[in-house]
Amino acid sequence: MMETRLCGTVKRTSPASFALALLGTTVLAGIPVAAAAQDSGTAQAEAQVQPVAQNDTIRTIQVVGSQRLEPQTILSYVKLRAGQTYTQAAGDQALKDLYDTELFSSASVRNDNGNVIIEVVENPVINRIILEGNKRIKNDKILPEIKLAARQIFTRSKVRADVARIIELYKRQGRFAATVEPKMVELAQNRVDIVFEITEGPKSKVRQINIIGNDAFSDGELRSEMVTKQARLTSFLSSNTSYDPDRLAFDQQKLRQFYLTEGYADFRVVSAVAELTPDKRDFIITYVVEEGERYKFGDVGVDSQIRDFDSERLERTLPMKEGQWYDAKLVEDTVEQLSELAGTFGYAFADVSPQFKPNRENLTMDVDFTIREAPRVYVERVDVNGNTLTQDKVIRREMRIAEGDAFNSLQVKRSTARINSLGYFQENFEIEQKEGSAPDRIILEANVEEKPTGELQLSAGFSSIESFILAASIRQRNFRGRGQTVGASVNWSRYSRSAQLSFTEPYVFDRNISLGADVYRRDFDNGFGSRRRTTYEQSTTGFSVRAGVPLTEYMSLVGSYTFNYDDVTLDETQFFADLDGDGVRTCEPLLAGRYLCEAVGKRTNSILGATLAFDTLDSRYRPTRGRSLSLTGEFAGLGGSVRYLRIRGKAAQYFPLGKGFIFSLTGEGGAIRGLRDSDGDGYNEVRLTDRFFLGEPQMRGFDIRGVGPRVLRQPIISDGEGGSILVTDQNRVQDDAIGGTAYYLGRAEVEIPLGSGAREMGLRPSVFLDVGSVFNVQNPRVQSSPFPDGISIPIRDASGNALYTQIDAAALNDAGNCVASSTSTVTNPVNPSPPACLANANNVALANNIPPFQEVFLGDSWKPRVSIGIGVNWNSPFGPFRIDFAHVLRKQEGDDTKRFTFNVGTQF
Repeated sequence: MMETRLCGTVKRTSPASFALALLGTTVLAGIPVAAAAQDSGTAQAEAQVQPVAQNDTIRTIQVVGSQRLEPQTILSYVKLRAGQTYTQAAGDQALKDLYDTELFSSASVRNDNGNVIIEVVENPVINRIILEGNKRIKNDKILPEIKLAARQIFTRSKVRADVARIIELYKRQGRFAATVEPKMVELAQNRVDIVFEITEGPKSKVRQINIIGNDAFSDGELRSEMVTKQARLTSFLSSNTSYDPDRLAFDQQKLRQFYLTEGYADFRVVSAVAELTPDKRDFIITYVVEEGERYKFGDVGVDSQIRDFDSERLERTLPMKEGQWYDAKLVEDTVEQLSELAGTFGYAFADVSPQFKPNRENLTMDVDFTIREAPRVYVERVDVNGNTLTQDKVIRREMRIAEGDAFNSLQVKRSTARINSLGYFQENFEIEQKEGSAPDRIILEANVEEKPTGELQLSAGFSSIESFILAASIRQRNFRGRGQTVGASVNWSRYSRSAQLSFTEPYVFDRNISLGADVYRRDFDNGFGSRRRTTYEQSTTGFSVRAGVPLTEYMSLVGSYTFNYDDVTLDETQFFADLDGDGVRTCEPLLAGRYLCEAVGKRTNSILGATLAFDTLDSRYRPTRGRSLSLTGEFAGLGGSVRYLRIRGKAAQYFPLGKGFIFSLTGEGGAIRGLRDSDGDGYNEVRLTDRFFLGEPQMRGFDIRGVGPRVLRQPIISDGEGGSILVTDQNRVQDDAIGGTAYYLGRAEVEIPLGSGAREMGLRPSVFLDVGSVFNVQNPRVQSSPFPDGISIPIRDASGNALYTQIDAAALNDAGNCVASSTSTVTNPVNPSPPACLANANNVALANNIPPFQEVFLGDSWKPRVSIGIGVNWNSPFGPFRIDFAHVLRKQEGDDTKRFTFNVGTQF
């Protein structure tokens, strides 16, 4: 039973009564009474209009039963007026007019001796719409699609239409078993609540795709060409397993295209039937095809009616040759190439049409490409539409064709690529071509759709070395709509911090000259997590300015100047000692290592650089084709305290593989050579802070600075039985990357297209292969000794052996430091208790205080490190997200690996 409120009282009626009410039966006081539907007004009129005399004159008209509507308003809906003659037809028409308003659930017209009485029952007002049972499609998706809404007049026809509309929404999602039951809850004051009880049902999948009539190709080969896929356990991530009538029609086209590319010119799909199983859970699709015979190319020619084109010369450049299997896709591509060729000569509207002549006796297909005569076309005007923030000049200065120029399709395509590369507008932007005011005039329209160019980037990551990493940056790539770029960034982790401000003006004073500047501060220390102790800290404060000019359409030259102030420090209490006894403490290699001692100090870097760049990419932000090359040279020594020459190169090539696959190859490398005089002191000519480092994020699969030369300082402890133990536990070993003077890095990556559902979510997975190495640094040996002259103590060994040797006491005696038996030996500094003969040595304190250790130099190899993996870019609701899983195939001893990284951000 359901509660129905009528006139302030509560009456209970069965749910069946309400269903009947919605289907055409009115329940009044619990008694069903036949009521007319809107499409049966004539029958209603015949049942309720009283027979009258033909010449009965209407004296009065009275309205009975109105609540919200004024009687005069109701009278305005009918054509009956006092003084007219009342007829049966006039009464029928009045009843139809009342029902046409959809304001009344029932109505009657009767004549009582010239007094016409119109009795109505008004349709209730909808109080609210309630959706129940909908989980897959939320309220905000359904309510805008239906006609009924709160404060509207209820009608049964609208309810039926809304039920059909809701079911259609579920069918679009592939839920053909969905049902909707409408119910009405009556309230006081002639108001009702409308409840749609929705049973969504399962998603209807394509259980089976049957193909009848195929002999040349198997069912599996043909199914692979279709967008629709059969529901299998392995296809749970695909959205193409659901039934879609539009997709069914598209698959027929895909089948035809496939057969036409294989030479079957007579192929046709006889029928395509989709049958819904009785339980409405699955579809079975059956295609009946007729393959026909397979054709080869016969005579292929070009008939050019444009005088600039030589038909015979064009024929020699055609990709298809007589005797090859017929390929409709090749013909289509040839038409496009010939159209583009005509466009480069100014014939924008050249009509290139292939004429086919099948020879069914010898199964050949003659093709004649006809290029019809067309006038040369000139650009009448260039229109820019849709830009609300971006200034017109920002778009127009990227155009490579201007008003009054002869039309050139290559220049139009280049203009499209340059506007796409701005990154300000929708993806796949195209310049539209329209006919001008005359046959030889064309209008170019740049209909842009602006997208957010501000970026608020929030990154978080976990590193096995640096633990938790945070980064934040804000950047506006189209500042004030002028195409300027301004940005600020802050990065923080347990062992590195940086801040930077930047500004770039791509067109200085509206000239094709770019100008940019950066100001930054970077702090870094070499201690990472529990695995490493902090050994040195580096602070860099500086600025750089750059200016660029184009040399050609695709090549540019950028000059730059950078000034850095570097301060490298060590903990003096841990790594400094007073060797000369003069009270001046200096960095001690036995404590810190030679590679760190030579890096300590304050220096200024004055760097002059130049970059030569070549770029034909179709987009700088998401390229799909083209290449980019750059070569950068830097000279440090124009003032400052550091002198070196550094050169770096980068290259990238993108290939569209078809069907949405994009393959890219990228590579880079560099070398640096120090120009300072080492004077044979064994110091590296290139300081630690100027060398190359490699790892995350450049090379996935390895941690930050995880690739290349490094020094491990391993403690030596007593075993408690008079012996010693070499500690190799990573948490107790000091591990320092020392970089290299040369590096290379290469990457191969394939972007994998997903189904339409995944594309709508913004998912773009890829698989990658990274190869690289950093190498070529001098073995960081200590060439001098803290002990007296003539005594050599090599403390490092490139082969990885222990870094201590025994010292002959006779040598110490000869050096005049002490008197001891020539047969005695001491081990220093492994032996924590050196003999008394060292009591007069200048380094007694140092020798006693150095804990035993072994240092090993690893990783200085040009041999490639190799990693493979899979990554996913996701344009999530909260911003761009990137996640990578990598597995290292090849590495060198000492390299630090890392399997998982992610990055997340947002846009505004």
